[in-house]
Amino acid sequence: MSPRIAQFKDLARQARRDLFDQSHPIGRLSLVQCVMLGGDTLITISLAGSLFFSISPKAADHQVLLYLLFTLAPFAIVSPLLGPLIDRSRGARRIMVVSSAVGRAVLCPLMALHIHSFLLFPLAFCVLVCSKLYLVTKGALVPEMAALDRPEEREAGYATLNARLTLLGTLAGFAASVPGVILYKLGSSPAVLVLATMVFVVAAVAGTRLPVISGRPADRLWGDGPRQVREYGQAGEAQAREEDLRRLQPIANPEVMLGLTAMCIVRGLTGFMTFMLAFGLRRIPGVGLWWYGLVLAGSGAGAIVGLVLVGRLRKRMTEQQLLLCALWLISLVALGCALWGTLFAQVVLAFTVGLCGAVAQPSFDAMTQRYIPLSAQGRAFARFGMRQQLIWVVGSLIPVIVAFTLPQGDATLAILAAIGGVTYVSGRRASRTSRALPRDYRELGGIGEMGEAGG
Repeated sequence: MSPRIAQFKDLARQARRDLFDQSHPIGRLSLVQCVMLGGDTLITISLAGSLFFSISPKAADHQVLLYLLFTLAPFAIVSPLLGPLIDRSRGARRIMVVSSAVGRAVLCPLMALHIHSFLLFPLAFCVLVCSKLYLVTKGALVPEMAALDRPEEREAGYATLNARLTLLGTLAGFAASVPGVILYKLGSSPAVLVLATMVFVVAAVAGTRLPVISGRPADRLWGDGPRQVREYGQAGEAQAREEDLRRLQPIANPEVMLGLTAMCIVRGLTGFMTFMLAFGLRRIPGVGLWWYGLVLAGSGAGAIVGLVLVGRLRKRMTEQQLLLCALWLISLVALGCALWGTLFAQVVLAFTVGLCGAVAQPSFDAMTQRYIPLSAQGRAFARFGMRQQLIWVVGSLIPVIVAFTLPQGDATLAILAAIGGVTYVSGRRASRTSRALPRDYRELGGIGEMGEAGG
């Protein structure tokens, strides 16, 4: 048996164990993740022709611009308005999960009633806000659930847990798409939305079963976070410098902020590649839609392979190294594809970018979960999600504005990824050697990575 197949089976087996073992907190969060992502998939299918959830490769440029703005808009609500509520109390995150599910359970029937009305657009936008609220809250919930779980889960590491949850959500989306497509063909969009309503009711019930951390684990994880955020830097020039930094970024751990820059570059490259291929392929005469499907399948397959590899790679490399390797790999493969110059090379590129994105995201999330105090993680994930989506939009706009050929786009992707890699390396080196920040601020970390090394 191939080692890669064995790794996938191991990860799938552990993910299945998480899902069906509801006596443990990670198992309960896994169930919530599956039901939530399954419901989101049903909504996407029901609105397959909507600007909110799909964009045709043949769409006009102004339609593409509207689509990009709509993908960014929900974060504008979640980040400044709802992010602080996630950190309001120890039980607030469970309330946010349940509210996100209940909100969609209420909105889906309304969307079914107004599927051909202008009201569909504000309703669908509210659904997107609820979806982003859950995704932000889930990132902050992982350390809490891991702290309460069995020892082997605590030792697995946040990156591995993040990858397993993402894999479960992806597989749940695939599973939900089967009845969703059948209902769409038989009863059109309203029937799919009715099914989504029932799924989100189940998600709300599953959300109420998430435990709220209390007692000594709560004191250990929550007790020091607010104090550390308030009190780093005590006097004089150092305090003034830190106050300036806090105004720019209130939760500015250097490792996390450098990791955020690298992760944003990966996200921007993903958006660039997606729209570069969409617009580049349509400029080539005689290219059928099946090439778009092949590129999309390559990206999805790469993402699944990346999620499978995260746990194994994390045992040998730090999260910072995984982020850097993702940038270098994209640069090398994009350069090779630019020289190769065939259509199949673009499928290879899509696979690689999907794989690197799937490795980088759980790794960066793990850095956030380890270095940012638990009491600030809701706001952190909301802000970081907003920034990543903004850079994704910027990266997507470049090939919309500039008419790249495929080799030119591949070469541009290689250059941007290489610049990102060099920037990340030099930034980390400067952070380690610079005396601009006091030592206690450089080493600020809210909670430990369950025994993992910081790299």
